[in-house]
Amino acid sequence: MGTKQGQGGRKPDGLGPLGVLSVCVLARLFLCLCVFLSISPAVTLSNSVFLFRLHVSASLSLLFSISGGRASVPTQRLARSGECQGRASRSRRPGGVKGPGGQTEPSEPRLLLRLRRIQIEGQRQRSAEMLPITEHMLHLLGLEKTAFRLYAVTGLLLALLFFLFRLLVQFLGLCWRFYITCRRLRCFPQPPRRNWLLGHLGMYLPNESGLQDENKVLESMHYVILVWLGPVLPLLVLMHPDYIKPLLGASAAVAPKDELFYGFLRPWLGDGLLLSKGDKWSRHRRLLTPAFHFDILKPYMKIFNQCTNIMHAKWRRLVEGSDVSLDMFEHISLMTLDTLQKCVFSYNSDYQEKMSDYISAIIELSALVVRRQYRLHHHLDFIYYRTADGRRFRQACDTVHHFTTEVIQERRRVLRQQGMEAWLKAKQGKTLDFIDVLLLARDEDGKEMSDEDIRAEADTFMFEGHDTTSSGLSWVFFNLAKYPEYQEKCREEIQEVMKNRELEELEWEDLTQLPFTTMCIKESLRKFPPVTMISRQCTEDVKLPDGRIIPKGIICLVSVYGTHYNPTVWPDAKVYNPYRFDPDNTEQRSPLAYMPFSAGPRNCIGQSFAMAEMRVAVALTLLRFRLSVDRTRKVRRKPELILRTEDGIWLKVEPLPPRA
Repeated sequence: MGTKQGQGGRKPDGLGPLGVLSVCVLARLFLCLCVFLSISPAVTLSNSVFLFRLHVSASLSLLFSISGGRASVPTQRLARSGECQGRASRSRRPGGVKGPGGQTEPSEPRLLLRLRRIQIEGQRQRSAEMLPITEHMLHLLGLEKTAFRLYAVTGLLLALLFFLFRLLVQFLGLCWRFYITCRRLRCFPQPPRRNWLLGHLGMYLPNESGLQDENKVLESMHYVILVWLGPVLPLLVLMHPDYIKPLLGASAAVAPKDELFYGFLRPWLGDGLLLSKGDKWSRHRRLLTPAFHFDILKPYMKIFNQCTNIMHAKWRRLVEGSDVSLDMFEHISLMTLDTLQKCVFSYNSDYQEKMSDYISAIIELSALVVRRQYRLHHHLDFIYYRTADGRRFRQACDTVHHFTTEVIQERRRVLRQQGMEAWLKAKQGKTLDFIDVLLLARDEDGKEMSDEDIRAEADTFMFEGHDTTSSGLSWVFFNLAKYPEYQEKCREEIQEVMKNRELEELEWEDLTQLPFTTMCIKESLRKFPPVTMISRQCTEDVKLPDGRIIPKGIICLVSVYGTHYNPTVWPDAKVYNPYRFDPDNTEQRSPLAYMPFSAGPRNCIGQSFAMAEMRVAVALTLLRFRLSVDRTRKVRRKPELILRTEDGIWLKVEPLPPRA
């Protein structure tokens, strides 16, 4: 007599008859499904019914045997019914074995043989029903049709279909995201487009007329505008300090420089400060900051004076006994390159008189990068490097990299051979150049910069230092030549500083004694900024002061030129007025209203170097020469990597008599 649960009796094991029945039937039906999937749907109905009855009958028999004959009456009847039906169907087939009751039962090998025949029949049916394209492909390939090859080709076609389907899904996702971005950009005003396909392409050309068109836009739109490069590339142009601040004030990780406008420089400059991102940029910025400390810059004053003297000696020879004009861009660019060669590498050579392969390569690289920007088919590397320009670019990069690497490796070899203390002792009384400072730099963990990192920073400094400074100086001389009253006032200031000196050479302390000259330089950099545009690409949404959002992934152009000419920021912006920067001027103005050296965490690290070099060059030039504009040559601006002119800046240079 069984005991009840809860009275200390033993709890029954297992799932019980109904649970076992469920598990067995589900397992058998799953097996049945697998069999059906392994054969063709064209298998005859009788075979399908036979398989189904076979599996159900086996499931019920298994249940009956597990429950020890104690299954419920309906369950036993269902099992016997399925078993009888299976035996009846088998009794009509020959080859059975007589049982005790006289009924014929198939032997076990015959049952397996029957299943095997059904599977073979399904395989044949599948071979007959393959996609016609598989046989066509085998025929084109000249291969004999076999089951393996049919399966292989079918698998490849299915993989191709899956790949195409995945591409379609990605494309649809891209379209959906683009649609959402367009909806979010509708709140930004935009100038009239040419049409829906070109957008604003070709409307603001990199020349004088393009800058004039930009000025017309500034008359009605003062904060931020939306422009389209074609139908699918939106750009946000910011031109007011309040709207620029959230972008340039963000960390380098939130608003890094984009690859569209800076990517062409990467084969040349590598991962220097201009192009690096994230932790690498932060580390390099910390390591390079000491290189531009005042104590390091002070000894460079001798180099600034020396290179300016070489340029002036060349001018005297060219203008002697004749009334000629000189292209400021040509001469000042060579002077700044000569200065940087001495400050970066301590390399003395007469570059201003005779061009070297290294200097020629730098000038050619700058021109090739600009040319590539305006040829859309050259934006693709695999096309560009197969053109004549691409091969010249690669060759010029090799020349620059070879020179820089050779200097770094030789300097590091001497440093390791002599040791740190002996090497520094040998440098006493000499100027530490840029390479020396980088070789000595160590981060918080005591790690030094690799040769590749030093090369990238040196190449970046050479590129950014010579082009921007030469542009700034050329425009300063142009403005002082155009406004002789300001030129004369600067000359009087310089003569006062140099009074009673035997040598016409400026010291570091003299720079603070040139306030009006500095004001003229700053106003010239406002009116003619060397870099007219700065680009950033947001890695997350950026909120503007009025509540509008710059969507993640949008390329933003900070228009330095537009900000400097914004009438809501600079009244009478087209007028050259040095007194805007008078230290006594109490007018409150945002720091971002004036940014010739960019702003924020990624501002120009060498701006103190550049300003010191420009003040020395301007002071010594006005001390020795009188500048005037050549009226026969019109100056037309041309914004490229820097603000150049279409035909140079030609000025008449008149030597002044020596000081008494």
